[in-house]
Amino acid sequence: MSADKPTDAPSGGFDEPKPVDPHVPGEVAAVRPGFAETMMYVRAEEEPVLPPPRGSIGAVGWAQQNLFSSIGNTILTLVGVALILLIVPPIVEWAFIDAVWTGDSREDCIVPGAGACWAFVEAKFGQFIYGRYPLDQRWRVDLTAVLLIIGVVLMAVPRIPYKRETAIYLFGIFPVVALLLLTGGNFNISIWSAVGLVVLGCIATAVVAAFAAPSVPGYVAPALAGLAVLAWLVSVFVVTPDVGIGADGTSLATLLAVFCGLAGGVVGLVAIARRGFAGARSALGVWSAVGLLCLILGIFAVDFGLSYVETPLWGGLLVTLVVALSGMGASMPIGIALALGRRSRLPIVRFASIAFIEFVRGVPLITVLFMASVMLPLFLPQGVNFDKLLRALIGVALFEAAYMAEVIRGGLQAIPTGQYEAAKAVGLKFWQMMRLVILPQALKIVIPGIVNSFISLFKDTSLVLIIGIFDLLGIVQANFTDANWASPSTPATGYVFAALIFWIFCFGMSRYSLYTERRLDTGYRN
Repeated sequence: MSADKPTDAPSGGFDEPKPVDPHVPGEVAAVRPGFAETMMYVRAEEEPVLPPPRGSIGAVGWAQQNLFSSIGNTILTLVGVALILLIVPPIVEWAFIDAVWTGDSREDCIVPGAGACWAFVEAKFGQFIYGRYPLDQRWRVDLTAVLLIIGVVLMAVPRIPYKRETAIYLFGIFPVVALLLLTGGNFNISIWSAVGLVVLGCIATAVVAAFAAPSVPGYVAPALAGLAVLAWLVSVFVVTPDVGIGADGTSLATLLAVFCGLAGGVVGLVAIARRGFAGARSALGVWSAVGLLCLILGIFAVDFGLSYVETPLWGGLLVTLVVALSGMGASMPIGIALALGRRSRLPIVRFASIAFIEFVRGVPLITVLFMASVMLPLFLPQGVNFDKLLRALIGVALFEAAYMAEVIRGGLQAIPTGQYEAAKAVGLKFWQMMRLVILPQALKIVIPGIVNSFISLFKDTSLVLIIGIFDLLGIVQANFTDANWASPSTPATGYVFAALIFWIFCFGMSRYSLYTERRLDTGYRN
């Protein structure tokens, strides 16, 4: 082979020059076989950006990706469309097209081809919302609703400031104002109610002294407190001689309970003072709570000029919201306390919390309501009785607290051990650690479980009808017996109206829960 002729086969040398690409940049180059690795192509101008295919964007693209992405999805889509065409048109025709919107009696709803009897809902709307609440006093319910909406909006919108003040208003001031507005106030509160609160404060002070100031007075104080509790139990279940004090008389056991409780409180304060005021902050918190409760009792005893409306006249959506909101508000702190108690290292606290949670979760809500309405008065002293609605509220709150405790306990168990160790490393005490580090993270984790419990509670409020309290569903069913509105479509219309109200509240809670989850989802953001 001649030396001046190029060859296609490599010679095996190390210094042989590589082929040179002779084409001009920007032009198409003729590429010989085997030359692709040495060719460089440089574009003189940018390639124009082409729009995506029409089949991958818009409604057509969304349908192709979500409804017709496979044979199975296509079959399910077609079946779903067929069901919609089969079910929705008759519902629309019954609820809107053929519905009776206005009328004065059943005669307007029994015409041939009539659909939903919305005239019945319009005529009974006041009862569905207020129950048998007096007509001239319903402004009090409306004012209570406005105050509630203001508090909820201020608390729910993140951009509105002063959340701490709003929480004090919503959970502290509003319940007192709502109770005064709805009932009228001017309760017949005996002086013994205030005395009982003071005795409870003394007993709590004695317990604080036992833990914070271990000494002879610190051990005598809880002993006196135990005698006070024992004497009170005797006064409840055993008939003892009465002792006249002024115009009223009370049992000897009750007086003994008051004396022992007050003595235990005084001895406890002495023990705290002798130990350098150890536990003074806890004692101050106890007496602040006692003073606040005494102030609230005094407010309830004041006559504000409002007529008294007894709770049997309440009904409809008013009762539903009262039961639901009271249960939600009370079950949250009780559930947190039970969850912490179940994880406590103190055997008495842990076993008491476990026993309460497992016992309450093992019985249905109807049983709890029956116990609160029928059985509880049998165990109270003679002449002592509570309002039926109040007993139902207590039963619902305790029942919901047991379930809430397990939801919150799941959040506490999901917190890594390092969080506890880090909080202790910076010098935080137990309650500081829980308040500042652990509980905020645990509650954020279990937001879906908490809201799910609230939604379940809101729907379970209809069970109070079993004990004679007419909530929204109960008052709707009670109006079916009105002969003036008896028609084939009246029951279905009433149930649809009640279902719509329940759905609005439950759907609203669900949507706000999702919004809160997205807003607080800061742990896994990139």
